[in-house]
Amino acid sequence: MSEPTVADTRRLNSKPQDLTDAYGPPSNFLEIDVYDPQTVGVGRNRFTTYEVRMKTNLPIFKMKESSVRRRYSDFEWLKNELERDSKIVVPPLPGKALKRQLPFRGDEGIFEESFIEERRVGLEQFINRIAGHPLAQNERCLHMFLQDEAIDRNYIPGKV
Repeated sequence: MSEPTVADTRRLNSKPQDLTDAYGPPSNFLEIDVYDPQTVGVGRNRFTTYEVRMKTNLPIFKMKESSVRRRYSDFEWLKNELERDSKIVVPPLPGKALKRQLPFRGDEGIFEESFIEERRVGLEQFINRIAGHPLAQNERCLHMFLQDEAIDRNYIPGKV
């Protein structure tokens, strides 16, 4: 009669980590920063744009580094496209701040530095949560948003 089999609990033999492994680039990474807000225009045509910088080594992205300028309405467009065409749960955007857009305010409203910074942080969290999702990484609209200078709103939705 053979001995009963016992689950093998020995540790796997792994090679010791050296400095190159510990401090080298990660095997897969996707970094997206939203920074350098700039307010342009005057009166009702005034708006704020943000630099969206991406660095990655993921093979799904054709460019490994890109930098584009986007405004809040571009983030709204991306959110709407993903909600319509993908199977992922899309996180919320930072709010529209409608009260800040009322006329005759004593402050700068949506163009106040503290509000712009708060919105910038929210947009950065939004785009990182979306871009980190494996299903969203296949969506053409995300690639266009991150890597194309201009967004073609007449594009044909689909996978990359």
